[in-house]
Amino acid sequence: MKKKKPAKDTKEFDQRFDKGEDIHDLIDISKATITRAGKKIRITLDVSESLVNEIDEIRQMIGVDRGALIKIWLHERVKQEKGAA
Repeated sequence: MKKKKPAKDTKEFDQRFDKGEDIHDLIDISKATITRAGKKIRITLDVSESLVNEIDEIRQMIGVDRGALIKIWLHERVKQEKGAA
């Protein structure tokens, strides 16, 4: 089997990945780590029906669960706020 030529930069790597190319031979996972979120805690939010409807429109367009989308947004915002500090 012919060894694949490594990507010359991250842009090329991303393009090859996005095209569906098998990139397993291009990465070194020997130093990879798994980050676990830890114990999950349930929270309850009261929001307007119109906001939920808007969230549902977005999640349907991208094909994800409402809770998953909200978790992603919260995670992104926390990272943003911590970076601004």
